[in-house]
Amino acid sequence: MKELDFKETLGDVRIFSMMKNEPTWMLKLRLAALEKISSLDLPIIERVHYNRWPLLQVPDFNLVEEPVFLANDFLTEESDAPRIVQVGIQTAFEQLPMELIEQGVIFTDIFTAMEEHSELVEAAYMQLAVKPDEDKLTAFHAAFMTSGIFLYVPKNVVITEPLEALFVQNSKETNSLIKHVLIYADTNSEFTYVEKYQTIGDQKNAANIVAEVITKPGAKVKFSAVDELGKETTTYFNRRGHLLGNSRIEWAIGVMNEGDVIADFDSDLIGEGSHSEVKVVAISMGKQIQAIDTRVTNFGRHSVGHILQHGVILEKATLTFNGIGHIIKGAKGADAQQESRILMLSDKARGDANPILLIDENDVTAGHAASVGRLDPEEMYYLMSRGIPKDVAERLVTRGFLGSVIAAIPVKTIRDGLVETIEGKLLK
Repeated sequence: MKELDFKETLGDVRIFSMMKNEPTWMLKLRLAALEKISSLDLPIIERVHYNRWPLLQVPDFNLVEEPVFLANDFLTEESDAPRIVQVGIQTAFEQLPMELIEQGVIFTDIFTAMEEHSELVEAAYMQLAVKPDEDKLTAFHAAFMTSGIFLYVPKNVVITEPLEALFVQNSKETNSLIKHVLIYADTNSEFTYVEKYQTIGDQKNAANIVAEVITKPGAKVKFSAVDELGKETTTYFNRRGHLLGNSRIEWAIGVMNEGDVIADFDSDLIGEGSHSEVKVVAISMGKQIQAIDTRVTNFGRHSVGHILQHGVILEKATLTFNGIGHIIKGAKGADAQQESRILMLSDKARGDANPILLIDENDVTAGHAASVGRLDPEEMYYLMSRGIPKDVAERLVTRGFLGSVIAAIPVKTIRDGLVETIEGKLLK
């Protein structure tokens, strides 16, 4: 990988766009973002200094990844469920039942979507939720995106079975992972989407991951994610919802990465009666630094935004939760609530839980709760007095502390995998 150099990368961006048969609008978006990267600032993450992190590593567009992984390596069970598996920049497996195709559902890699559904993608891609010129990291993403998926569910379509995506970072190669997930829920559609990130290999790499969820009036989306990127990966996550009238997004995110992470998990409640529930659990260990900004902005009247964040810190790690609730002028009847709690299992750990409320309107409801502390001695005493060993009691209390998000993940295999990951971290 190489450090950013505009003159050096311009030609590579053009060639990559041509190889992927991207429409003209996408190339223009890339080139406009490329021009702005150097003039933009990094996003501000309160109480975290990450300006020296290696997040601006330009991907090697000329790298040809060997197809060393097959879809079967990552599919633990046979299923007809809608599913995509991407390894590195390759799509290894793609499956969508015929009944959903006949209803107009699109679930495919981002480049196929741009080629076959250009106008639909153009209307949403970095236009509504995340803008290319917001800051240095969004511009970098817009210029250098190399893989991703597009999910579109048409008007009034209700999907009962979760749509699943597995993204495997190929760190057997030295190359940045720059992935875009675009989810477009049309009017009154309803579905559940689940994604998981993991890493194969131990090369030092950067990851820049953006997920946009657009919900039109009346749409309902349940978005679950389990992030398990490797120790040698430094990551920027940006997941954001753009919610129109009476639409709803329920987020359930497990931040289980081993490397350093900064993350923005945001919901913009644009329409009247829009609703976002955000649940996040995180574990930091070793010397890891993780900082998570979770923001809900109430633009619409009677919009509701709730944030629940629970985190656990082991060894010498650092975990920061910034919870931001912002009620914009004109959002009468809005509700913004947040709770951020951190459990410290080490004397050398560092935790911050920072509630921020910005209220620009009267006739609203807002509140916050935040705490950083150790295991409840009364809970420990209760369990140990009944013959449960101390280490087992600690794990039980910790699992209970994180349980609200675990229970919200709809796919049993992924939910069980998250529990297994948590158990593994607590046993180290």
